[in-house]
Amino acid sequence: MNPSSSPRESFIEGSYTNNHGSRQYKLFIPSRYLGQPLPLLVMLHGCLQDPDDFALGTRMNAIAEEQGLFVLYPAQPESANQTRCWNWFIAAHQRRDQGEPSIIADMTREVIRSYNIDARRVYIAGMSAGGAMAAIMAATYADLYAAVGIHSGMPFGAAQNFFAAIAAMKDGAGIGTQLPTKSIPVIVFHGDRDSTVNSRNADQIIAQSLGGPALQHQRSSTAEAKEGNGRAFTRTIYHDAAGHALAENWLVHDAGHAWSGGGAAGSFTDAAGPDASREMLRFFLKSSAAAAGEQGGLLERIKNRLRGLGQAGAG
Repeated sequence: MNPSSSPRESFIEGSYTNNHGSRQYKLFIPSRYLGQPLPLLVMLHGCLQDPDDFALGTRMNAIAEEQGLFVLYPAQPESANQTRCWNWFIAAHQRRDQGEPSIIADMTREVIRSYNIDARRVYIAGMSAGGAMAAIMAATYADLYAAVGIHSGMPFGAAQNFFAAIAAMKDGAGIGTQLPTKSIPVIVFHGDRDSTVNSRNADQIIAQSLGGPALQHQRSSTAEAKEGNGRAFTRTIYHDAAGHALAENWLVHDAGHAWSGGGAAGSFTDAAGPDASREMLRFFLKSSAAAAGEQGGLLERIKNRLRGLGQAGAG
């Protein structure tokens, strides 16, 4: 990969190989990229999809061009899963430095190395099986990704085999599996008429991320259809004592198994819903800004403490 290949908006093909396998990908490079640090979003497609289809359906490239960020779309081939699903329900693909998570993480790092990506603003999102794999990536690589978006997906560790996966998708996963590391900010979208993945899984993702039933520090708002671009929705925000958003849960009413607010050119999209792509990017960038402000405040307090110690020593 050569950073000098852009100054125009481009959507390039590539591949990445490590000890756990090889995957093709597509990478969107915004036209404003001239070597300055920019954010990166990794997008994991769902079953029966591919990077081109997913990019069209989510309209993420157009929004990324507008807002100035890279978008990486890893591709799951039929040789790995006959319906091109990410293998989120197999234990070998649920661990750090193993299987598909290893390939996706190392591919992300390769893009960060090859372009001037702001490592503090690297995010991951996915739809359906891609959403389930995004949950795994957030759980196992919290040091690599700053926030995660999960659309119509499953919580981390929801199943260990195919039949358990079908049951969890149909009835909703349990909340038993704890995250192996600290959680990162999460935004979830799910249709309440989704007959493929039960919307109970959205609540379980939030509860898992927050470490238990999400009862404290929450604020809900229900929007009328006109605010949801044709579909009403309920958004619940969970925040810490300082007011920083830890999670958002968007339940889109009367929506099925489809990317909310997506374009008709792609598969599994629902143009009538609120714009999941824009809302995810808003959430991601705001989360990073809050983290940067918090870090800056901590550094300032340390500096002030050191100044105080220096003055005390001089006295």
